Amino acid sequence: MKKNDFEDIRPYHDEEVPAAIQRISENVHFLEVVNYLFPNIDSKDFIKEFKGIKTKEAFQTHIMHKVIRTIIDKTMSNFTFNGFEPLNNDISYMFISNHRDIVLDSALLEVALYESGIKTSEITFGSNLMSSQFIIDIGKVNKMFKISRGGTLREIFANSIKVSNYMRYAITEKNESVWIAQRNGRTKDGNDITDMAVLKMFSMSSEADFVPNLMELNITPMVISYEYEPCDFFKTREMYISVNQNYVKQADEDFVSILHGIRQWKGGVNLHICETITEDELVYCDSFPKKEKFKQLALLIDKRIHKNYKLWKTNYIANDLLHNHSKHADKYTTADKDKFVDYMEQNLKIIEGDREKLKKIFLEIYGKAVDNCC
Repeated sequence: MKKNDFEDIRPYHDEEVPAAIQRISENVHFLEVVNYLFPNIDSKDFIKEFKGIKTKEAFQTHIMHKVIRTIIDKTMSNFTFNGFEPLNNDISYMFISNHRDIVLDSALLEVALYESGIKTSEITFGSNLMSSQFIIDIGKVNKMFKISRGGTLREIFANSIKVSNYMRYAITEKNESVWIAQRNGRTKDGNDITDMAVLKMFSMSSEADFVPNLMELNITPMVISYEYEPCDFFKTREMYISVNQNYVKQADEDFVSILHGIRQWKGGVNLHICETITEDELVYCDSFPKKEKFKQLALLIDKRIHKNYKLWKTNYIANDLLHNHSKHADKYTTADKDKFVDYMEQNLKIIEGDREKLKKIFLEIYGKAVDNCC
């Protein structure tokens, strides 16, 4: 495919940035956002700096880095990241990540890349989130590209081919890394599992054999771990309803989840870049029958993510409560447990439904990570 085949999904080109910046600054919600994020600075000075942004890189490094660092300071006790030492600015990567928060998973990666001296990545952006020109402009200036959600089977297939072609083009020709979630949508049950359909999509953009096809993409798993899961009670409610009926989202539900995930207290957060999938590992996957190759690759990615997931006290407490044992009691104090149980009980009160079933769903969100890692 030619680069002009991606006009409807690509991020903005730098020459399009000034006009987008102007539109963003004129939006009725812009000043409200600025005042929330930076209550102690002169908003006029910030707006002046904002309107001077001319490129995507400048937006990410001068605006988004400042925004996400402010969110870190407001909603996290600490943010740590590791595994970045092997990354090389001469190589572009396909970062395939577990997905716990709509915005922060990729936004925190960009902060960590920038502070590690590594070029920032492009980011997948679901069409369901593009609810207004304001959101579209912010996303596309922030190096986001669109993945279409929904449609007929033929439309889904065509969109998958286009996204696959764009990601390979970004990595191999634009020299841009890419962030993508390991599955369609956030993990809501605490079980970080790679969807084989995502990996098959990667391969659609090349007619090469399995190993050279995927080696070209430098597939690199990433894992993010939150002490307090963003939107944990939203996820509990959705999982509870989904047991008995098809869950239908409200029109503004994704936007509400974005705001809640940003504002909610998250405690400690850790982001880890795992080792890039090697040629030998792809050769191993290729040794299996055709239908098994992507399954084996998914298992390799899952193993990396589970091994490098940082377990917090909340995970150990939830796992002990979930399984009705005290195997991990040395990882937390009685006061820690009481605090977490009170947090759970107080917030579950606002969700209609069977208390014990809701509690089990909530505990799985935190506790499954321990089962996977151990």
